[in-house]
Amino acid sequence: QLQLVESGGGLVQPGGSLRLSCAASGFNLEEEYRAIGWFRQAPGKEREGVACISSSGRGTDFVDSVKGRFTISRDNAKNTVYLQMDSLKPEDTAVYYCAADLNVPMCRMNSASYDYWGQGTQVTVSS
Repeated sequence: QLQLVESGGGLVQPGGSLRLSCAASGFNLEEEYRAIGWFRQAPGKEREGVACISSSGRGTDFVDSVKGRFTISRDNAKNTVYLQMDSLKPEDTAVYYCAADLNVPMCRMNSASYDYWGQGTQVTVSS
């Protein structure tokens, strides 16, 4: 059974950092069509693409609001993708989801492209 499990969320003060993890099971991230995306949804707002990474790890993309603050990486040996979030702002508060696109190797920020989703982890940025 294909499954994604996020972890690492929590409460952090503005300017702080968190690292989210997305652990995959039931499929191997080392295979060709295994792009991973991170999305977030704040209360009353639509789900938004935050970052994505291609199967090889060489291609990444970020929404403008997090460029320079967030980085995405993957450790295929651990079957895990990470989202490092630095200089966090209150507007980053949301439930963060990771998702797997098993159709193409490249990175896409369109949520409709993704086949499997995790359950989400809450990130709250507040003083």
